[in-house]
Amino acid sequence: MTTQEAPTASAGALVLADISGYSAFLQAVAYEHRNDAFAGGKVPHAYAVISSLLDGIVQRLVPPFTLSKLEGDAVFVYATDNSAPRGQALLDCIGACYADFRERVATAHSVWPCECEACRRIDQLDLKFILHAGPFVMQTIAGRDELVGPEVVVVHRLLKSSAGDAVGQAAYALVTDAASEWLDVPADGGIPVVEECLPSAPVSGRAFALR
Repeated sequence: MTTQEAPTASAGALVLADISGYSAFLQAVAYEHRNDAFAGGKVPHAYAVISSLLDGIVQRLVPPFTLSKLEGDAVFVYATDNSAPRGQALLDCIGACYADFRERVATAHSVWPCECEACRRIDQLDLKFILHAGPFVMQTIAGRDELVGPEVVVVHRLLKSSAGDAVGQAAYALVTDAASEWLDVPADGGIPVVEECLPSAPVSGRAFALR
Protein backbone atom coordinates (compact mmCIF):
# COMPACT_ATOMS: atom_id res chain seq x y z
CA MET A 1 0.00 0.00 0.00
CA THR A 2 1.36 3.40 -1.00
CA THR A 3 1.51 6.23 1.48
CA GLN A 4 -0.92 9.02 0.63
CA GLU A 5 -0.23 12.63 1.36
CA ALA A 6 -2.28 14.06 4.20
CA PRO A 7 -5.15 16.34 3.17
CA THR A 8 -4.42 20.04 3.53
CA ALA A 9 -6.79 22.87 4.41
CA SER A 10 -6.88 25.95 2.23
CA ALA A 11 -9.22 28.75 1.20
CA GLY A 12 -9.80 31.05 -1.71
CA ALA A 13 -11.75 31.49 -4.92
CA LEU A 14 -13.71 28.69 -6.58
CA VAL A 15 -14.80 29.27 -10.18
CA LEU A 16 -16.78 27.15 -12.61
CA ALA A 17 -17.06 28.13 -16.28
CA ASP A 18 -19.82 26.09 -17.91
CA ILE A 19 -20.81 25.89 -21.59
CA SER A 20 -24.58 26.24 -21.85
CA GLY A 21 -26.27 24.12 -24.52
CA TYR A 22 -23.34 21.69 -24.72
CA SER A 23 -25.27 18.43 -24.28
CA ALA A 24 -28.15 19.42 -26.57
CA PHE A 25 -25.70 20.54 -29.26
CA LEU A 26 -23.70 17.29 -29.31
CA GLN A 27 -26.87 15.19 -29.16
CA ALA A 28 -28.32 17.07 -32.13
CA VAL A 29 -25.10 16.65 -34.11
CA ALA A 30 -24.96 12.93 -33.29
CA TYR A 31 -28.55 12.47 -34.46
CA GLU A 32 -28.14 14.53 -37.63
CA HIS A 33 -24.98 12.62 -38.55
CA ARG A 34 -26.14 9.25 -37.25
CA ASN A 35 -25.40 7.60 -40.60
CA ASP A 36 -21.94 9.05 -41.15
CA ALA A 37 -20.54 10.03 -37.74
CA PHE A 38 -17.52 8.01 -36.69
CA ALA A 39 -17.55 6.12 -40.01
CA GLY A 40 -14.08 4.77 -40.64
CA GLY A 41 -12.86 6.33 -37.41
CA LYS A 42 -13.91 9.83 -38.48
CA VAL A 43 -14.88 12.08 -35.56
CA PRO A 44 -17.52 14.78 -36.23
CA HIS A 45 -16.04 18.27 -36.47
CA ALA A 46 -18.24 19.35 -33.56
CA TYR A 47 -15.91 17.62 -31.10
CA ALA A 48 -12.91 19.60 -32.32
CA VAL A 49 -14.89 22.82 -31.90
CA ILE A 50 -15.88 21.91 -28.34
CA SER A 51 -12.23 21.09 -27.58
CA SER A 52 -11.21 24.51 -28.90
CA LEU A 53 -13.81 26.25 -26.74
CA LEU A 54 -12.74 24.43 -23.59
CA ASP A 55 -9.07 25.03 -24.38
CA GLY A 56 -9.76 28.73 -24.79
CA ILE A 57 -11.49 28.91 -21.41
CA VAL A 58 -8.51 27.25 -19.73
CA GLN A 59 -6.04 29.57 -21.48
CA ARG A 60 -7.92 32.65 -20.28
CA LEU A 61 -8.41 31.51 -16.68
CA VAL A 62 -5.08 29.75 -16.04
CA PRO A 63 -3.27 31.76 -14.76
CA PRO A 64 -4.27 33.59 -12.56
CA PHE A 65 -6.29 30.56 -11.47
CA THR A 66 -5.11 26.97 -11.16
CA LEU A 67 -6.92 24.27 -13.13
CA SER A 68 -8.59 21.73 -10.86
CA LYS A 69 -10.14 19.65 -13.63
CA LEU A 70 -12.30 19.55 -16.74
CA GLU A 71 -15.82 18.33 -16.06
CA GLY A 72 -17.37 17.56 -19.44
CA ASP A 73 -18.76 20.95 -20.45
CA ALA A 74 -17.27 22.84 -17.52
CA VAL A 75 -13.86 24.08 -16.38
CA PHE A 76 -13.26 24.12 -12.63
CA VAL A 77 -10.49 26.41 -11.41
CA TYR A 78 -9.41 27.81 -8.08
CA ALA A 79 -7.00 30.25 -6.50
CA THR A 80 -5.81 30.28 -2.93
CA ASP A 81 -6.50 33.34 -0.84
CA ASN A 82 -3.08 34.90 -1.33
CA SER A 83 -3.05 34.43 -5.11
CA ALA A 84 -6.69 35.00 -6.13
CA PRO A 85 -7.36 37.99 -8.38
CA ARG A 86 -9.60 40.56 -6.73
CA GLY A 87 -11.97 43.36 -7.58
CA GLN A 88 -11.79 44.71 -11.10
CA ALA A 89 -8.92 42.36 -12.00
CA LEU A 90 -11.22 39.40 -11.36
CA LEU A 91 -14.04 40.91 -13.41
CA ASP A 92 -11.61 41.71 -16.25
CA CYS A 93 -10.42 38.09 -16.24
CA ILE A 94 -13.99 36.79 -16.53
CA GLY A 95 -14.84 39.36 -19.21
CA ALA A 96 -11.79 38.47 -21.31
CA CYS A 97 -12.61 34.78 -21.05
CA TYR A 98 -16.16 35.37 -22.23
CA ALA A 99 -15.06 37.60 -25.12
CA ASP A 100 -12.60 34.95 -26.28
CA PHE A 101 -15.34 32.31 -26.09
CA ARG A 102 -17.69 34.36 -28.28
CA GLU A 103 -14.90 34.99 -30.79
CA ARG A 104 -14.13 31.28 -31.02
CA VAL A 105 -17.80 30.46 -31.57
CA ALA A 106 -18.03 33.07 -34.33
CA THR A 107 -14.86 31.80 -35.98
CA ALA A 108 -16.01 28.19 -35.80
CA HIS A 109 -19.32 29.12 -37.42
CA SER A 110 -17.59 30.93 -40.28
CA VAL A 111 -15.34 27.99 -41.17
CA TRP A 112 -17.73 25.16 -40.29
CA PRO A 113 -17.58 22.51 -43.01
CA CYS A 114 -21.17 21.38 -42.46
CA GLU A 115 -24.34 23.44 -42.97
CA CYS A 116 -26.85 21.00 -41.50
CA GLU A 117 -29.41 22.30 -39.00
CA ALA A 118 -27.69 20.65 -36.06
CA CYS A 119 -24.22 22.03 -36.80
CA ARG A 120 -25.61 25.55 -37.29
CA ARG A 121 -26.69 25.41 -33.64
CA ILE A 122 -23.12 26.25 -32.67
CA ASP A 123 -24.40 29.84 -32.33
CA GLN A 124 -26.63 28.71 -29.46
CA LEU A 125 -23.71 27.73 -27.25
CA ASP A 126 -22.95 30.22 -24.51
CA LEU A 127 -20.93 30.50 -21.34
CA LYS A 128 -21.81 31.07 -17.69
CA PHE A 129 -19.59 31.55 -14.65
CA ILE A 130 -20.13 30.65 -11.02
CA LEU A 131 -17.85 32.56 -8.62
CA HIS A 132 -17.74 31.46 -5.02
CA ALA A 133 -15.18 31.65 -2.22
CA GLY A 134 -14.46 29.91 1.04
CA PRO A 135 -12.48 27.15 2.72
CA PHE A 136 -11.79 23.82 1.05
CA VAL A 137 -9.64 20.74 1.53
CA MET A 138 -7.15 19.52 -1.02
CA GLN A 139 -6.44 15.81 -1.00
CA THR A 140 -4.69 13.38 -3.32
CA ILE A 141 -6.93 10.75 -4.94
CA ALA A 142 -5.52 8.35 -7.55
CA GLY A 143 -2.48 10.57 -7.88
CA ARG A 144 -4.47 13.74 -8.57
CA ASP A 145 -5.15 16.72 -6.35
CA GLU A 146 -8.88 17.00 -5.67
CA LEU A 147 -10.74 19.83 -3.97
CA VAL A 148 -13.45 18.73 -1.54
CA GLY A 149 -15.65 20.30 1.10
CA PRO A 150 -19.05 22.00 1.48
CA GLU A 151 -18.08 25.10 -0.51
CA VAL A 152 -16.95 22.93 -3.42
CA VAL A 153 -20.39 21.29 -3.34
CA VAL A 154 -22.05 24.70 -3.30
CA VAL A 155 -20.26 26.04 -6.38
CA HIS A 156 -21.25 22.94 -8.36
CA ARG A 157 -24.87 23.02 -7.25
CA LEU A 158 -25.10 26.64 -8.30
CA LEU A 159 -24.78 25.51 -11.92
CA LYS A 160 -28.51 24.73 -11.61
CA SER A 161 -29.38 28.15 -10.19
CA SER A 162 -32.09 30.57 -11.29
CA ALA A 163 -29.53 33.20 -12.31
CA GLY A 164 -30.18 32.70 -16.02
CA ASP A 165 -33.88 33.39 -15.53
CA ALA A 166 -33.04 36.42 -13.40
CA VAL A 167 -30.90 38.06 -16.09
CA GLY A 168 -32.98 36.74 -18.99
CA GLN A 169 -30.18 35.00 -20.88
CA ALA A 170 -27.84 32.02 -20.77
CA ALA A 171 -24.64 34.07 -20.51
CA TYR A 172 -24.09 35.35 -17.00
CA ALA A 173 -21.77 35.47 -14.03
CA LEU A 174 -23.25 34.47 -10.68
CA VAL A 175 -21.17 35.96 -7.88
CA THR A 176 -22.06 34.74 -4.41
CA ASP A 177 -22.02 37.14 -1.51
CA ALA A 178 -19.10 35.15 -0.11
CA ALA A 179 -17.13 35.80 -3.30
CA SER A 180 -18.07 39.49 -3.30
CA GLU A 181 -16.88 39.95 0.26
CA TRP A 182 -13.80 37.72 0.06
CA LEU A 183 -12.59 38.93 -3.31
CA ASP A 184 -13.76 42.55 -3.23
CA VAL A 185 -16.08 42.09 -6.20
CA PRO A 186 -18.41 45.10 -6.64
CA ALA A 187 -22.08 44.19 -6.57
CA ASP A 188 -23.31 47.21 -8.53
CA GLY A 189 -25.67 46.26 -11.34
CA GLY A 190 -26.17 42.66 -10.26
CA ILE A 191 -29.59 41.08 -9.78
CA PRO A 192 -30.03 39.53 -6.31
CA VAL A 193 -30.62 35.76 -6.28
CA VAL A 194 -31.02 33.27 -3.45
CA GLU A 195 -30.43 29.55 -3.99
CA GLU A 196 -31.04 26.51 -1.78
CA CYS A 197 -27.76 24.63 -2.24
CA LEU A 198 -27.29 22.91 1.10
CA PRO A 199 -29.74 22.00 3.88
CA SER A 200 -27.94 24.26 6.32
CA ALA A 201 -28.56 27.67 4.75
CA PRO A 202 -29.48 29.34 1.45
CA VAL A 203 -26.74 30.90 -0.68
CA SER A 204 -27.25 34.48 -1.80
CA GLY A 205 -25.47 36.37 -4.52
CA ARG A 206 -25.88 38.55 -7.57
CA ALA A 207 -26.25 37.65 -11.22
CA PHE A 208 -24.64 39.73 -13.96
CA ALA A 209 -25.57 39.46 -17.65
CA LEU A 210 -22.61 38.96 -20.00
CA ARG A 211 -22.54 40.43 -23.49
